[in-house]
Amino acid sequence: MREFDYTEKWEKLLTPEIVRYLTTIHEYKGEQRLIAERHADVLESLVEVVKIQSTESSNMIEGIYTSDDRLKKIVLDKTMPRTRNEREIAGYRDVLNTIHDSYAHIPIRDTFILQLHRDLYKFENASNGGKIKTVDIVIEEADSDGNKFVRFRPMAAWETPEAITNLCTAYNEAINKNEADPLLIMPMFIIDFLCIHPFNDGNGRMSRLLTLLLLYQNDYMVGRYISIEKLIEKTKDNYYEVLQESSQKWIDSENNYEPFVKYMLSIITAAYREFFDRAQIVEEKKVSKPNRIEALIKNHLGTITKKEIAENTPGISLTTVQRTLTDLVKEEKIIKIGNGRYTKYKWNWDKEH
Repeated sequence: MREFDYTEKWEKLLTPEIVRYLTTIHEYKGEQRLIAERHADVLESLVEVVKIQSTESSNMIEGIYTSDDRLKKIVLDKTMPRTRNEREIAGYRDVLNTIHDSYAHIPIRDTFILQLHRDLYKFENASNGGKIKTVDIVIEEADSDGNKFVRFRPMAAWETPEAITNLCTAYNEAINKNEADPLLIMPMFIIDFLCIHPFNDGNGRMSRLLTLLLLYQNDYMVGRYISIEKLIEKTKDNYYEVLQESSQKWIDSENNYEPFVKYMLSIITAAYREFFDRAQIVEEKKVSKPNRIEALIKNHLGTITKKEIAENTPGISLTTVQRTLTDLVKEEKIIKIGNGRYTKYKWNWDKEH
């Protein structure tokens, strides 16, 4: 049985690069709290947007899709799921809402992880929701020629119940000792959870939900306003690379946590930076809404969609966004590319000369 003990392993992670990440995130954490208190009413409008993004991105990583319109209705609980994909999306929505609303009252214990997994599959007829795997699982990949090979062998099914209990105990002991930075312990816990692979299905999505839960419990609230899952989905290839790096020799307790820890710290840092970009727009109260939209497009690298503009300008309605875009196109300040749902916009730099 693999042992779980973070009391000394975290010290090996204090490389100069990781320490810089930790210092940056700690500084951002204090600043974000102040901004969130000053603009709670406006920033709260970001929460629903982020829930949609997080639900979409975390499921997309696993190949679970539906249309944009259906996704929004399901996340906002305005329709019942029709397909298996939609049922899994609805389950994710409910667990995400539970974490948003009750994170302070969810102990990190095996029984509560099982309950969250049960709710992930609450709309499914399958009986594996909330139950530990009963058969050994092998994680396979296919090369460019279609040949399959074993990427990783998770913990055996018979060892898994005790392993999950021991994992939770090790995490709680490390956090309660208050010696290690929680930002180091959290990703170590997540990579161990993924290597145990406790369930027949849903391990990846559960790991991302647990990531958000652990961040909230340790007072890193940026995930309320910026989707951690979306940032992971955007860097999916790198995500899988570091998972593989940090899982090698895991069963022998000789794995290297550093690649995954460093990756997750970079994701959290990126989330805080994106938050401050949006907060800056919120704090510019004297700037009119059309001018805020204009400034966003001008300062955005590459093209931007109406949806992205709305997500980055809390407190501005879609009607105002559309009206402003129409005016800016007429004034030739921006260029419209494409039509319909694929329409994008970019700043017309040729008019600057």
